[in-house]
Amino acid sequence: MATRFSPQARWIGRPGACMVNWSAAVLPAPYLRRTFVWEDQGAPQVCICGLGYYELYVNGRKVGDQVLDPVVTQYDQRVRYVVHDVADYLVPGRNVIGVILGNGWYNCHTPNVWHFERASWRDYPKLLLQLEADGQPVLVSGTDWKVASGPILFDGLRNGETYDARKELGDWLDPDFDDSGWAGAALVPSPGGVLEEQTMPPCKVTRTLPVAAQWQAPNGDTVYDLGQNMAGWARIAVVGEAGATVTLRYGERLNEDRSLSQDRIEKHVQAPGNFQTDRYTLKGQGTEVWEPRFTYHGFQYVQASIEGQAKIECLEGQVVHTAFESAGEFACSDEIVNRLQRCTLWAYVGNFVGIPTDCPHREKNGWTGDAQLAAETGLWNFASASSYAQWLDSIVDTQRPSGQLPGIVPTCSWGYNWGSGPAWDSVLLLLPWYVYLYTGDDSLIRRYYEPMRRYVDYCTAMSDGGHLVSFGLGDWCHVDRKRIVTPTLTSTAYYYADALLLSRFAAMTGRTGEATHYRTLADEIRAAFNRRFYRGDGVYADGEQTALGCALYQGLVEDSERSLVVQRLVEAVEGNQGRPDFGILGAKYVPRVLADHGHADLAYRLITQPEFPGWVDWLKRGATTLWESWDIASSLNHIMFGDISAWMYQYLAGLAPDPERPGFAHALVQPHPVPGLDWVKAEHQTPHGLLQVAWTRQDSSFTLDLTVPAGTTATVVLPDSSRRQVTGGAHQFVAQLP
Repeated sequence: MATRFSPQARWIGRPGACMVNWSAAVLPAPYLRRTFVWEDQGAPQVCICGLGYYELYVNGRKVGDQVLDPVVTQYDQRVRYVVHDVADYLVPGRNVIGVILGNGWYNCHTPNVWHFERASWRDYPKLLLQLEADGQPVLVSGTDWKVASGPILFDGLRNGETYDARKELGDWLDPDFDDSGWAGAALVPSPGGVLEEQTMPPCKVTRTLPVAAQWQAPNGDTVYDLGQNMAGWARIAVVGEAGATVTLRYGERLNEDRSLSQDRIEKHVQAPGNFQTDRYTLKGQGTEVWEPRFTYHGFQYVQASIEGQAKIECLEGQVVHTAFESAGEFACSDEIVNRLQRCTLWAYVGNFVGIPTDCPHREKNGWTGDAQLAAETGLWNFASASSYAQWLDSIVDTQRPSGQLPGIVPTCSWGYNWGSGPAWDSVLLLLPWYVYLYTGDDSLIRRYYEPMRRYVDYCTAMSDGGHLVSFGLGDWCHVDRKRIVTPTLTSTAYYYADALLLSRFAAMTGRTGEATHYRTLADEIRAAFNRRFYRGDGVYADGEQTALGCALYQGLVEDSERSLVVQRLVEAVEGNQGRPDFGILGAKYVPRVLADHGHADLAYRLITQPEFPGWVDWLKRGATTLWESWDIASSLNHIMFGDISAWMYQYLAGLAPDPERPGFAHALVQPHPVPGLDWVKAEHQTPHGLLQVAWTRQDSSFTLDLTVPAGTTATVVLPDSSRRQVTGGAHQFVAQLP
């Protein structure tokens, strides 16, 4: 892809800053500026890539409301630039552009177990910028720019930010500011990746949360409870003497004495004491309002300590995530289900700050398994397809020539030989498939067919000669590690699903021979899977919920055996008092296949039963997001158990895309009025318009109101098993419940 930048635009940074080794000093954030004359030369746009993060100013005003921009990529393969319209910022005559740069992922200097501090791309912050008029460059970054250090003394993605207001640079964003004491910018190496425009929505502060409660910790610090586990940071208004310092520590738990705890979220960051901590030093000029720029935290609680004479007048939580537009809403008569939906949405957005992540505090890593398991939930609720598409670019950028993929994306080489495997790696095929299903856009399938083929061939190379694959993680975060099914079962099942999808993709893209080849491969994998794991009488492996659910969900069960396998799954769930006996893979399989085979009531009971282990048990323990594990031992903000929201849309509301007419050109509508629910309302913004469903039940009577977008059709299956074919418009159906 051709770059938009003129050859005259150069990468610039601080003079003398050279990353000579992994332990090079962390420097203050660089401030860069350039004055110029504007004479209304045409429609002005600024193209900017500031790594790791940037803030852009024109004539004293910040351009846009994005934060933590640009979104992280595999920098030595691909780098995103952002285009801003700046017509409203420029004035005739003398103007000034200013840029502040932060470290972000590009200079992730904190030692950590994933070794991002040793990433091949790592370097000090740098800038590439071009001001255009009607597409023609009129100002570019170069050595005629000026650079200085300012009040941001330290910023680290997993650490926090340190800001000394006494070191602010005055009116540096005024065109007439005297920058004669500033140094000239230096030419620096590019990050190495190809330059492409960022087209996904940026991250933004999407809402501000007031403090729900506050109290004094035993040491005299003040602890603030925002009432919600979230991703973002605190904004403070503080008054006091110059030199007084406010220190803010962030976490999602409290110690027994109600002081802040960072236990269990800092264990992988090898710099204790500097994790999720912001510091602000006052300049002593009235009420000072401050929030960090180049970091974000995962937290519900903030503990503030003060050195010197100062007082925090106000503290608020700034919620930060990718600013998707809403794509769906779900509500029902069961407030427990509504609470689970809200927890899922909070976990989803808290784990989508630019890329889909596992948690917003301990790691911030783009775990591929978490992402693929939650992708349908994301697509039901948010317009997230473009964000997935641009993250998929990074996935492909990490693929080795052999086809191998890492478990986290981006990666600095960690995660290829542990943390991956077909259940995780299948994100490469599943994301394009889900985007196609929900939007009708097949461009990702066409663009990345070859990387998908390489991955399936890699699985073949890793098979045992009998079409079984054993590498990778299995049913992660099971309630009991002794009862986890072998990864050979789940990995082989995903290998089968991938081969089947690849055959479909090959047919879609005119590769007839390859379509036949991979369909034959899928048939051989299916036969091998059944030879290895089917025990007869409806039992796979040792009859675990995950084993049975996996075989059914992935389509591995012979037609003649399906009813028996379903019955064994029902027995396994009921024999466990309707409680989950699975980890994150089973959490997707089991509720879906139960509902698919006439047992939506049992799936509903499984999701809403209140005992440990279970989703509602989390609510009883105070959860406001989904957790990493069924117990309370790990992170309290994870999305990998989050398919329950997609399940609500698809089974309770009854909405589903049709693979034969994707993008809801034809919708499948089959509500499941399970006992305990009196009504359900749901809507989804399709490419054709709003698809809406609302049903009620009263005694044995069921009423369904359905709105189908103009120009589309739907197949409706009512609880009495009758079917209707409808076109665009409003429809009502009445049926008797069986």
